[in-house]
Amino acid sequence: MTVRKVVFGFGSPTGYDDVPELLRTVEQADRDGLDHFSLPDHPYLGERLDAYAAIGFVLGRTRHIAGIANVSNLPTRPAPMLARTVTTLSALSGGRVVLGMGAGGLWDRIADLGVDRLSPGEAVDAFEEAIVLIRSLGGGGAPVTHRGRHYRIDAIEPAPVAVPPVWTGSVGRKSLAATGRVADGWIPGHAADWLSERYRESRPVIDAAAVAVGRDPGEIRTVFNLPGRITDRPSAAPRDRAGRWVGGSVGQWAEELTGAVLEHGASGFTLFPSGDEAPEVTVGRWAGEVVPAVREAVAKEYGAAPGSP
Repeated sequence: MTVRKVVFGFGSPTGYDDVPELLRTVEQADRDGLDHFSLPDHPYLGERLDAYAAIGFVLGRTRHIAGIANVSNLPTRPAPMLARTVTTLSALSGGRVVLGMGAGGLWDRIADLGVDRLSPGEAVDAFEEAIVLIRSLGGGGAPVTHRGRHYRIDAIEPAPVAVPPVWTGSVGRKSLAATGRVADGWIPGHAADWLSERYRESRPVIDAAAVAVGRDPGEIRTVFNLPGRITDRPSAAPRDRAGRWVGGSVGQWAEELTGAVLEHGASGFTLFPSGDEAPEVTVGRWAGEVVPAVREAVAKEYGAAPGSP
């Protein structure tokens, strides 16, 4: 069995007033060996930075870390143009980008931008079609003509570089099944963790859809968004009343995340710092203490460093 590399990242601040903190924290995370930074994509919010402009700028100031829009607001970013954006970023950065994909949720705000409103079913159909189309527009080859329900292109040449890995923010069963058929990773919605009912009920939908089209479900990684704090001392309540992980000491984090990998199939974690500490302090402890401990424990269990990303 090939053991997938466990990836670790963090959620970056995204306001215009947060620019200095964003740059400091991502550059620090790059030096400290984190795998990715994450930015939300809400183009209808004027106080937020544009996700892809920010990702491109930050990738130009770093050497190793990858960027992901968590997740791309697909209705506002037509699939053919999104394909051009991510393949360009991949070429410029040496492959340091992940394509986060979402069907769109806040339709009242999305429609405020002049985008035609879709029903939930239509939005998921467009989401799956977009992933397939975007994949066809990378990796070279013959010009692509596509006549779909939501997208039409005529004899468009693919970019000569491959489309980056696609991680989705799927929530409903139809969207989860689409993830199983066409995506490379899944980010459980609403900060669900490995012990949550949402995860237990949702992941089998992805796996069954993958098997139905001849895919190995193990090819589809699960990357958890984790709002949480890292405390100096062990916490008496590392989970909230709803049972969701909220953080604790370095030792508690390491034990919990190692268990998530070895017992529940987790293959990635994105920390969203919470609490009173400055984000760069929390990210420093995450990268310098928690992540090495989990990597070491997982490698020890498998007898070697995990394999390819």
